[in-house]
Amino acid sequence: MPKQENILIIGAGLCGSLLALRLGQRGYKVRVIEMRPDLRTVDISAGRSINLAFSNRGLKAIKLVGLESKVASLCIPMNGRMIHDTEGHTFLSNYSGRENESINSISRELLTALLLDEAEALDTVTIEFEKRCTKVDFEAKVGCFEDSVSGAAFRVSADLIFGTDGAGSSLRKSYFNDRKFLFSFSQNYLTHGYKELTIQPKENGDFKAYKNALHIWPRGDFMIIALPNLDGSFTVTLFLSYETGEYNFNNLTTPEIVTEFFQKEFPDALNLMPNLTDEFFENPTAPLGTVKCFPWQYKGHSLLLGDSAHAIVPFYGQGMNASFEDVVEFDRFLDLHNGDWETTLKAFEAHRKVDTDAIADLAIDNFHEMKDHIANPLFQEKRKIEMALESEFPYEYYSKYSLVTFKETIGYNEAMTIGRAQDKAILSLLSARKIDASENLNELLKKVQKETSEILREDTIAKTLDY
Repeated sequence: MPKQENILIIGAGLCGSLLALRLGQRGYKVRVIEMRPDLRTVDISAGRSINLAFSNRGLKAIKLVGLESKVASLCIPMNGRMIHDTEGHTFLSNYSGRENESINSISRELLTALLLDEAEALDTVTIEFEKRCTKVDFEAKVGCFEDSVSGAAFRVSADLIFGTDGAGSSLRKSYFNDRKFLFSFSQNYLTHGYKELTIQPKENGDFKAYKNALHIWPRGDFMIIALPNLDGSFTVTLFLSYETGEYNFNNLTTPEIVTEFFQKEFPDALNLMPNLTDEFFENPTAPLGTVKCFPWQYKGHSLLLGDSAHAIVPFYGQGMNASFEDVVEFDRFLDLHNGDWETTLKAFEAHRKVDTDAIADLAIDNFHEMKDHIANPLFQEKRKIEMALESEFPYEYYSKYSLVTFKETIGYNEAMTIGRAQDKAILSLLSARKIDASENLNELLKKVQKETSEILREDTIAKTLDY
């Protein structure tokens, strides 16, 4: 079939710029319109995380568009979590027992700029900034926009319209406001918010802490994490309740109280952050929410992708990776259906929705794990067992984290199903003292696999009876 001539993409963030690049590579004529200024010329971070966790599912997309070597130069490998206790003691908990498996810290700004540059280099792609989408007319297949500088309104017609404009998506709002079809939408917030802070590099540009790890200070109901940047700094994120607990965002109102809080809970981090109180009151506090909706497509000519369809909390490091995997999967379905857009959109939506719901739920699970469970002795024993099994049986055993993060050949839902069963199996066996980390690993693997199989079988039976 001939290619559609006009594709409109609303939003030029990570997902939108990647989608534009891929569709442009396929020969489609693509027009991208972004509400914000061009981040290549203006700093628009405004307290938003400047670095992200980049792993295998995202790498699939980068390989798809042929940018693997360019993106590699932007990455800092992180081999595991560096856990900090209240006394300043640390230990490294590896992400995987297999060699050479790590996640990467990558700059949001640099990665987006690279994708924009690569997309704009194509004759088939144009990108415009500071133009806000006010609504989408589905009958006419038209996007309505307003120029943020001049105030002028204009309309853009297209054969296909994609919404990659984030959790506040204008395309999704148009879905919601359209009364000609049923649209389900939910937006759920955690009781916690987040604030971005910084550990600056040493005067010589070196890192003040171990470079190749995601640093985490788990404190039960709250935590801070730190990811390394190419300039030797760390981006620090405080996750804290708005209202509950001795310290919360609502009562951290003076430099003295903020310093007292960090001195009590994060003394070693405080020593690395001489500008803490200035940044604390300069940078915004932002909410943490999950967006789910359905359908993602309408009439075979519009589609939500990335955070527009499935915004998640950041605790599995999969937000960007999931959005990038959307593009990979959409590209695959486009090939399967030979340019039949309506069939492609519907099949993609049905396939992908279950996986993005799964990673949204897993991200909430990992929030509780990171702020609390990783300091629990039983959890630490479980991790020792998982690391030992992955090291000894690299092709037979994957922990839940590894299934999600490193085994990109399976979907999130399958990773969640197997991973949760394995977690339950190991914790049950440990609690019953039927296994320990020192026993023969062959026997240990057999016990874990048997218990996992039983749990999966019971879950399958339970689902068949749930009617």
